[in-house]
Amino acid sequence: MTSAPTTQSKAAHSGSEHTAEAVEPKEQHTAKEKEKPLRERMRLLYHGHSRAAHRFRYGIVVFDLITIAFIIATSFTPDAPWIEYLDVCFGVLILIEFCARLWVSPHPARDFTHFSTWADIVAILSFLAPIVGEGLGFLRVLRTVRLLHTYQLLSNLRVDFPFFRRNEETVVAVINIIVFLFITTGLVYETQHYRNPAIGNYVDALYFTVTTLTTTGFGDITLEGSFGRLIAVSIMIFGVTLFLRLLQTLLRPQKVRYPCPGCGLQRHEVDAVHCKACGEKLNIPDEGRF
Repeated sequence: MTSAPTTQSKAAHSGSEHTAEAVEPKEQHTAKEKEKPLRERMRLLYHGHSRAAHRFRYGIVVFDLITIAFIIATSFTPDAPWIEYLDVCFGVLILIEFCARLWVSPHPARDFTHFSTWADIVAILSFLAPIVGEGLGFLRVLRTVRLLHTYQLLSNLRVDFPFFRRNEETVVAVINIIVFLFITTGLVYETQHYRNPAIGNYVDALYFTVTTLTTTGFGDITLEGSFGRLIAVSIMIFGVTLFLRLLQTLLRPQKVRYPCPGCGLQRHEVDAVHCKACGEKLNIPDEGRF
């Protein structure tokens, strides 16, 4: 009569031991992660492939977008103490992130050969130095460009968003145009709003940029001075190039990125079974849409 309960108790005890054994390695792994030096943990966030690293890098992009939105929004309001306080707060946060990125970089000195690093320095000075105010703060958008073109972030987007996998070239081309609009709009505003009554805020600068970019040129707003004319010429030249790139990606047959195991060719037709370069059989992941 007592054998069944005894057997059940042994089974329960054995199950609890297995559960404890299963939990223990996980706890040990978590403890090992916590024991890593701060610099190593930060390096994993910036260059790792874990979900936490993905979320961290997405968070930096979101912070960049919030910064740009703040710069645009404050162009419509008169100078006030609360704007200067927020300028300082953004400047301190940008400075902390900038120092952390240099701290975990394998080659900190080499980073100073990149234009995006100097753009960050200018942005930090523009937020922290009262004599500069928010001027040149629009250069923060350049760091978003650098992030979008790093291997880690592109890999994250391919893994996390099927839509990005299917339309990577088109999405990147659209983002390039949007970023170009932000940069040139900021440049037009910062160089003209003190001397040109037609450029009163970012909307006026954006209106001029879009009309120049599309070569419409209504003529109701023109930039003053020789430097202003050079800006207009640059907008037309680079803008046409970006538009041609976007049209090329839209009209070209849709392809997917998948490295061929034989020759390494990266882009193939969405329904390709064999590589068109070497004939190697492909096993392209498909969600069933094609």
